[in-house]
Amino acid sequence: MEQSVSKDKKYSLLFVCLGNICRSPAAQGVMESIVNERGISHLVDIDSAGISGYHAGDLPDQRMRVHARRRGLELTHRSRQVRPTDFERFDLIFAMDDSNYDHLRDMANSPEEMDKVVRIASFFRQHSAMDCIPDPYYGGSEGFENVLDLLEDACHHIADRIEEGTL
Repeated sequence: MEQSVSKDKKYSLLFVCLGNICRSPAAQGVMESIVNERGISHLVDIDSAGISGYHAGDLPDQRMRVHARRRGLELTHRSRQVRPTDFERFDLIFAMDDSNYDHLRDMANSPEEMDKVVRIASFFRQHSAMDCIPDPYYGGSEGFENVLDLLEDACHHIADRIEEGTL
């Protein structure tokens, strides 16, 4: 989805997983950290949400917060469910896996809204053999570390594209 736009365009990005307690709040935290480090936070509005509302109002999973904190990230987002207005508010909606992608596209009310939904895996560079951000919820520590590694890879690429004005 390459576009020719000004490098000063403001982007609004939404990261989505199933419950908004592991992958998507971690993506939000990683992306916020990267854009802050690069001095481009004024160009980006970042949020996260979940397909389900099971955890609405909850902080991210404690295990994810611990692993993120080890990398200097404080995850304070409160879980929320994706809303129909998100398709109007956000330029791009990043799905963590194929199930999230399919649900989001089913929620879209127009072809333009459907086009806003992208797989975050399409932004992997170092982990291009992976096709999603796997859900670490039922696994061990290595799953949370893997999620953070994958998110750092994808979010650096997204930030590069923002800086280039080609997102």
